[in-house]
Formats: sequence, structure tokens, C-alpha cells
Amino acid sequence: MDSADSTQVIGVVGLGYVGLPVAIGFSKEYKVIGYDINEARISSLNQFYDYTKEISEEQLREARIKFTSNEKDLGACNFIIVAVPTPISVNQEPDLTYLKQASTVLGKNLSPGTIVVYESTVFPGATEEVCLPILERESGLEAGSDFHVGYSPERINPGDKDHTFQTINKIVAAQDKETLDTIYSIYQRVITAEVYKAASIKVAEASKIIENTQRDINIAFMNEISIIFNKLGINTHEAIKAASTKWNFNPFYPGLVGGHCIGVDPYYLIHKSKSVGYTPKFIESAREINDYMPEYIVKTLLEQMTIHKKNLKDLTITVLGVTFKQNLPDTRNSKALEIVEKLKDLDVNVQVCDPHVDHNHFKDELKDLHQLEESDVLILAVPHKFFTSLPVSTFQRLLKDGKGIIMDIKGALTQNELGEDITLWNL
Repeated sequence: MDSADSTQVIGVVGLGYVGLPVAIGFSKEYKVIGYDINEARISSLNQFYDYTKEISEEQLREARIKFTSNEKDLGACNFIIVAVPTPISVNQEPDLTYLKQASTVLGKNLSPGTIVVYESTVFPGATEEVCLPILERESGLEAGSDFHVGYSPERINPGDKDHTFQTINKIVAAQDKETLDTIYSIYQRVITAEVYKAASIKVAEASKIIENTQRDINIAFMNEISIIFNKLGINTHEAIKAASTKWNFNPFYPGLVGGHCIGVDPYYLIHKSKSVGYTPKFIESAREINDYMPEYIVKTLLEQMTIHKKNLKDLTITVLGVTFKQNLPDTRNSKALEIVEKLKDLDVNVQVCDPHVDHNHFKDELKDLHQLEESDVLILAVPHKFFTSLPVSTFQRLLKDGKGIIMDIKGALTQNELGEDITLWNL
């Protein structure tokens, strides 16, 4: 049988923001079995509904996917992709619970000759040092002869309709050349972009860590610059605009770093580095700066209240946007939510508006735009298109008497548009 023969049955374990688009992508060429332990998730997908809003009803209806929470169905698969979450613990250590659970389930249902490809983000070495032994223990099979293991770091960008599973360059790796060639052929059949063969599984794992750690460092640099420039009375965005006139300057911008990738993955590298005797000070510093930003924003707000001689407990503050990223419903590790919690800890009257967040999964302060009371301070925490497309008059209307403070974290608004009665602050 050809290594990319369409008679292969592809299994996808984990049907979240990563796994579902992967399953949809493979279903265009292969029969797919999509497995998830969340029975409610399976039920909604079988009713052609994706709560992440990444996949449409039409796509789900057209897909050749059997959605199941019965692990025994995985026994019919000869090529299985693992795309489960790899979060961090409260102590900022890698939490491989889901990965270990998935490997245990797979091991119990592993058919001889199967290739297992992990897409979950991990520290270098995790696939072969953590997952592979579990597969062997639970299956009684031997890796490299009875079954084979590979790695292909996920590059799904939620909310991005241009860079999709099919159009993003894909890295593949395996424990031996023959397995690598098979994995390459199978992915190449469903991906229109380049499929790149990494030198080893560890190299592929490391490449993913580099991608997100680099972004974390770049944003941390600009966040620190913004803290300095705010003290100096310099508009950070104007400074970046001016610096961008130099041919080799790379513009990055300050902002909140949350979610399940950039704010998490560096901790995996930090953990692995410490395990071999080196504490990565530069990477740790970047994490500290980015994690500090919600506190910095609240402290800045308090300073503004002092300047304007306002009593914090008499104020109403409106936070616009609480997801970790614009135009998405995902609130995991949201720094905007952290700002809300810090304000509530100060016993401030806080109201929240976010059109992407389900009211059923949020607290009482979530309101629709028309329900918002006039406030003293607006915090545009997440520049959803819904907010940035509003007329300036709406922002003015949301403030008491059209006056007050707008903390525009990402710099989506301009002072000239808002007028002199509004104090505009941004990172």
C-alpha cells in the first residue's frame, strides 16, 4: 500500500482548537476518527456545532469524520495524531496530564503497525522520554518495530482564516527514516504548503518552543520599552513608527500575552533547561515582564485616578474585551480577565462587554453594549473588530458626560478622534 494511500484511517485524539482543524483537514483525503473524552464536545460536533467557532456547520456536515468518545474506536486507525492541551501548573511547571492520559488510552488500543504522531507542544525530549514508554507499557508492543512514533508541532492560529492547517508550512519528524517518509507523504497529501523534514523528533519539538519563546521575548521587550516611555512621556507607538523607517528594524508592539501558546510554551523550555543545569535568565525575565503587565495597567490606572483626583471606590469601570486574543471566544489564560479580577479585588464597580464570550459561561458583570452604564473609565483591553469598527461617538457615549479616561491597551484609538475631554492612555 502507498504510504499516503487514501484507504488509511486517520485518528485524531483531542478535538479542541488544534485537533478539530487537523481532523477536518485530513478528512478531505482520508477517513478520520476524531476522539475526545469530552462527551458534550462529541455530541455538539455530531450536531455540526463547533463552540470554538473555527469550523463552520457546513464544513462539519461535509467532513468524513466519525466523532467518538469510545476509545476502542481508535483500534481501527493505523495513523494517529495526538493534539491534546499541554498547559502549565499553578507553579508554572509543565502539566503533561492530558498528554499522559492520551498516551495511556492510545497504548491500550494500539494496533500493530500504527504510526503515532504527537502535535501537542512539549519540551524537547518529551515525545520519546515520556510518551513513548507509556505507549509501550500499555500496548505491550515495542516502538521502532511493532509501532512507530513521530512529531509534528502544531501551528494552528485560532481566528486566522488566511493561515490555516492546509496553508501553513508543516514540520514533520520521526524516530527513523522510513517512518519519516510515511509521515511526510501523508501530511503532504492534505497540506498545500511546504512539508519540512526535521533532523530528529527533538529538533522538531525544539523548533516549536523557539517559535513561541521568540514572540514572547519580542513582546516583553516592547512592553518594557512602553513602561519606560510612559514614564518619559513618549508615545510608544509613535516611537515604533519612527524606528520602522530604518530598513533593518523589526516592528513589534506591546500588549497582553495570554492564551495557551506564547504565555505557556516558554515555561516548558525553562523547565527542561533547568533539568540539565542551566537557568535561562533572559527567557525567565521576558516571562516576568509579560506576566506583570495586568498589574502594571491597574497600577497605572490608580496613578491616573490620583492625577484626576478621583476616588476609586466611587468609580464605574468598563472593560471591553476579556478573551486572550481579538475576535476569538477563548478566555484561557486571559490577561484581560486578570485585569478584571484585580479591579474587583480593589472593590471597584466593574462591568464587562465582550460579544465573543458566552453569557452562560461568565459572571454577572458581562453585559451587551447597549446594557452598559456610563462609566468613568473605559479599558479597551481586547480590540475585537466589533469594538474597533464602532464610531468614536459610541466611546464618548459610554463615558459620563462624554468625559473620562480611555485605557486603550493596544493603541487602536487616537486622541484626535476622541477630543480633548477624554484622556487617552495606551501601552
